[in-house]
Amino acid sequence: MLPRLLHFLDASPVNFLAVKNICAELESASFRRFNPQEPLGTLRAGDRFYVTKNDSSVYAFIIGQQPIADAGFHMICAHCDSPTFRIKPNAEITCEGGIVKLNTEVYGGPIMSTWFDRPLTIAGRVIVRGNDALHPNTLLLHVKRPLLQISNLAIHFNRQVNDGVKLSKQKDMLPIIGMITDELERGNLLMNTIVEELNRQQPVRREDILDFDLYLADATPACTFGIHDEFISSGRLDDLSMCFAGLEALLATTRSEVPPATTNVLAIFDNEETGSQTKQGAGSPFLASILQRIAMSQSDTLGMEAFYQAVERSFMVSADNAHAWHPNYSEKYDPTNHPVLGGGPVIKFNAAQKYASDASSAAVFAELCREAGVSCQRFVNHSDVAGGSTLGNILASSLPLRGVDMGNPILAMHSCRETGAVADHLYAVRAFTQFFNNR
Repeated sequence: MLPRLLHFLDASPVNFLAVKNICAELESASFRRFNPQEPLGTLRAGDRFYVTKNDSSVYAFIIGQQPIADAGFHMICAHCDSPTFRIKPNAEITCEGGIVKLNTEVYGGPIMSTWFDRPLTIAGRVIVRGNDALHPNTLLLHVKRPLLQISNLAIHFNRQVNDGVKLSKQKDMLPIIGMITDELERGNLLMNTIVEELNRQQPVRREDILDFDLYLADATPACTFGIHDEFISSGRLDDLSMCFAGLEALLATTRSEVPPATTNVLAIFDNEETGSQTKQGAGSPFLASILQRIAMSQSDTLGMEAFYQAVERSFMVSADNAHAWHPNYSEKYDPTNHPVLGGGPVIKFNAAQKYASDASSAAVFAELCREAGVSCQRFVNHSDVAGGSTLGNILASSLPLRGVDMGNPILAMHSCRETGAVADHLYAVRAFTQFFNNR
């Protein structure tokens, strides 16, 4: 299972690639792709299908044996975006000596210093001309070699660098992409690279490229480390590790010839790192509309009432990584609620309602962990340290679902490379599988 996770992390440098890879796994398990522009049709127990939005979010469903109005949905939610740097339009800046850097803007809240002096690449999607203006085509791009680097200033010019330095997003974080060796390359290094990479997939003319959503990504493969290989080091553990754990659990339920009792849902949203207020984010009504269509497809008489009943009988697991206790900074953590690496999934609480967890929903998830033979931890912020928010409370504000916010503990959240525990990934998959199989 761990090699599959590491491969998924390496193959998913950005949200678009993560969704592509999840869809490929779903299709290999006989999920059919549903076009939301078409009627959903009659659904039967055991039916499997998925739908995407914006190429960057995906929602998968397995219809259960029990009527949805009576049993509701069992839903695991996660997000596939991570903090990084987006390449701006007209990005190339030619400097002295023919060195070319790219103009970028920050996406989310990265620990910017961790992006210095490491090999980086670019990935995302490129929009090319289609049959008409309203229907362009999308091609995915992943340059699978080191292509860029954001270089530090030498300590000789910045003697205070080890005392903490304020970084400018516009000045300090611009990556070098190369040097001009021919005047024909001036202003064309990035576009030449895009065209070259796309032509590995299919013939593409430069004049047909209309726009792109491209981001920087760490080019160093994910790996394990530690005396016993007990730790995982990778970019984007937050939150791709939870996406993949949810996917593994969903796929596990398809190996039985008998459909699950309850309709299972895996919802992978985009844009959590920027507030979720997009058509493909947790603040969108898109998922709710699909759930409505599913509930109503099973009932000729209840109509919307079937959906309302289903929501009241549903349970949501909002899976987004949690802060593990850091051995160098114990003062930053709550004295009695600081989860450790390898200690199992973490239930997250917040009195200001930044998380969806309450005593009731936490008890449900803790009992699921017990049934799965998995230990479970709890996280509460140090009262003098402000915390963040996640998917659960945003989704619950539009869909009044009973649910819990949880995640695996990791170190260095929002670093270019984060650290988790191998054991925690295995624990999460077991807990999620127990949830999907629970009546």
